[in-house]
Amino acid sequence: MRLRLTPRNASFFDLLAELAGHLVRGSALLAELLSADKEDRQEIAMKLREAEHDADEATHTIMRNLNQTFVTPFDRDDIYTLTSRLDDCMDAMEEAGDLVVLYQLDVLPELVLKQVDVLQRCAELTAEAMPRLRTMKDLPEYWVEINRLENEGDRTYRHIVAELFNNGLEPIPLMKLKEVVDTLEVAADGFERVANMVETIALKES
Repeated sequence: MRLRLTPRNASFFDLLAELAGHLVRGSALLAELLSADKEDRQEIAMKLREAEHDADEATHTIMRNLNQTFVTPFDRDDIYTLTSRLDDCMDAMEEAGDLVVLYQLDVLPELVLKQVDVLQRCAELTAEAMPRLRTMKDLPEYWVEINRLENEGDRTYRHIVAELFNNGLEPIPLMKLKEVVDTLEVAADGFERVANMVETIALKES
């Protein structure tokens, strides 16, 4: 462990935890939206948009603090990258929910709900992991599990795409559904990128 001769701004740990908490809220709203009747989705989409806005505010707060803080708890660029990747996850989840409403999709394939189950678990694990950055302890199980979940999400994604193309859907409905599942896959990849960044930070700080 490296000896530190200067004090560190611990508020970044709280801010990162707050940002990750918005991802938990966003993933729960996304699951609610996809399970809801078509006519009820607009209202839930508005709540999801609010969660995305709150995540943006948390992101901007971290960025402002980075610009105003001389000593950071770990590498400045790593904080910037981790924050950006967390925000990317929220953006992808909000986009997926918005597409479902804009495209006026009816009943979604059951496997899409499994995709969102993976996102919810990733969000929960990420929120639990952020406070551990303070001590850099008990983090390996986090990134290992996120990797496992992302692999599970990849398999689900491939099965959904195969199902879409094998079921003889008309081109327009097929394109709409595929864009939604593609965006959910982007969100899952995003959570893995967050975990990879956490692993990089932990290795640097060890």
